Amino acid sequence: MKLIKGAPIADAVYEECQRDIAELKAAGHTPGLAVVLVGDDPASKAYVGAKDRKCQELGLHSVKIEKPESLSQADLLALIDELNVDDSIHGILVQMPLPSHLDEDEVILRISPEKDVDGLHPINVGKLAMEDPTGFAPCTPSGCQRMLVESGLETEGKHVVVVGRSLLVGKTLALLMMAKGKGANSTVTVAHSRTRNLEELTRQADILVAAIGRANYIGANHVKDGAVVIDVGINRVDDSSKKSGYRLVGDVDFDAVADKCEAITPVPGGVGRMTIAMLMANTIRACRLATGA
Repeated sequence: MKLIKGAPIADAVYEECQRDIAELKAAGHTPGLAVVLVGDDPASKAYVGAKDRKCQELGLHSVKIEKPESLSQADLLALIDELNVDDSIHGILVQMPLPSHLDEDEVILRISPEKDVDGLHPINVGKLAMEDPTGFAPCTPSGCQRMLVESGLETEGKHVVVVGRSLLVGKTLALLMMAKGKGANSTVTVAHSRTRNLEELTRQADILVAAIGRANYIGANHVKDGAVVIDVGINRVDDSSKKSGYRLVGDVDFDAVADKCEAITPVPGGVGRMTIAMLMANTIRACRLATGA
């Protein structure tokens, strides 16, 4: 069984980013990313902080904007409008989830598609479906695909089963994997919590991606011998032995499944490490597209 760790693959992405940034700076352009955080959600604050630190480490222009939970929809949209016309900003990311009084769909629609490095604007989703290289794919599914490529795992002609149908992961990963090109050319099935005979379906998968948001949901009965398993889930479960009172587990019961696999990602330390790396790569590509450099 091969363990697919996110850190070395993310590091390879960052090395590419550093070369690209140096090239862009030599041409007079510095890629810029603005991240907007509304409210005080601890997980969101930690994630935004990690993005900001990585930007600074790589030498990107980083703008971290923190607003109180009371921020109005109109003020948030006005802020996005300002960032849309700021030539020093090539990527805009509004950290989700937003406070309940704010309309996330309206916020996503307001971001310029050319600066939507999270890949959630309908124009970018449409470009992904049309295999238009000027669009942006969401960072997590892009990271999953990159992990398969960098691990030398063949995808062409393989049956990929994605368990989870969210736009953030499941639907967009399906589009990526069925497209023409490296790390793709797969036959894809998308399953979800309402799928009948789920175990029977997932046992057909050469590559099984778990993105359903339920701790340890995928067990040994879901996985055929020799499958590749990509676990996108990050779930907290109670653990009195930990100082925090909890531990992180994926959507896959790792201990039950690992020995059956050709390769599998751990949680933590797997897919999660790739999300920020692909965000940096998207921001750099947005700068290239904006400047023609």
